[in-house]
Amino acid sequence: MKVLITGANGQLGHALQATAPTGVSIVATGSAQLDICDAAAVDALVAAERPDAIFNAAAYTAVDRAESEEALAARLNGDAVGNLARAAAKASARLIHVSTDFVFDGLSGIPYPPDAPTAPLGAYGRTKLQGELAAGPDALIVRTAWVYGSQGGNFVRTMLRLMAEREEVRVVADQIGTPTFAASLAEALWGLNAAGAKGIFHYTDSGAASWYDFAVAIQEEALALGLLERAVPIIPIATIDYPTPARRPHYSVLDKRTTFALLGQAAPHWRVNLRRMLKEILKDG
Repeated sequence: MKVLITGANGQLGHALQATAPTGVSIVATGSAQLDICDAAAVDALVAAERPDAIFNAAAYTAVDRAESEEALAARLNGDAVGNLARAAAKASARLIHVSTDFVFDGLSGIPYPPDAPTAPLGAYGRTKLQGELAAGPDALIVRTAWVYGSQGGNFVRTMLRLMAEREEVRVVADQIGTPTFAASLAEALWGLNAAGAKGIFHYTDSGAASWYDFAVAIQEEALALGLLERAVPIIPIATIDYPTPARRPHYSVLDKRTTFALLGQAAPHWRVNLRRMLKEILKDG
């Protein structure tokens, strides 16, 4: 099987390459190799490579900046997905597209199933919802949340840096979701593709946490592994105490039961995968 991966230099792109099943031939493209906003360039590359599947790991993910750059975010998160979908159809390839919990408003008190009504609060969520529509009914669309990896910038690495530099850190405690290790998501995407899944699915690691809970776990696990030399106070704060340009859902836990049933197993708990990620950092120095 031949697979084209867009966004190959990002944390999910790296994870998809690292977890690829045996026998898969990968064409990995970053923005320097392929501008997915350029429909002609997408058509040409897909026609030349003839992949069996296209994994779209490219996205505009600057949630706050999207409020002032919505047109740019819409090009990458919306229009570009349409380019990939049309090229995939011409090549009889499957499109696997990654979306987000930000398509929901966070007002639910229970995990969101894939068919729950969408109501994004801001530009990022709106543009990602555009991408879902542009992907079309034959695509596999996987919504996820709070993704972090051992490479690239993310909440875990930011917390490790701040905990090493500061006498205390302040972290929002009233936004609830699920941290998701990029390698765990990548493995699920490969599994769903192998199962021939299409339509909308949800995948995160198991469990739920606030950003504060996540930060506390990061410190505890990092101390146990020797990645941090000392503990610092972690102060829980409210969203209102940390104003940002973009509104974020207060509760965005996703219902993954359909996905877990298709994969034949539930995802590991988020804390198990946090430990796995920190061990990778330790190993890589």
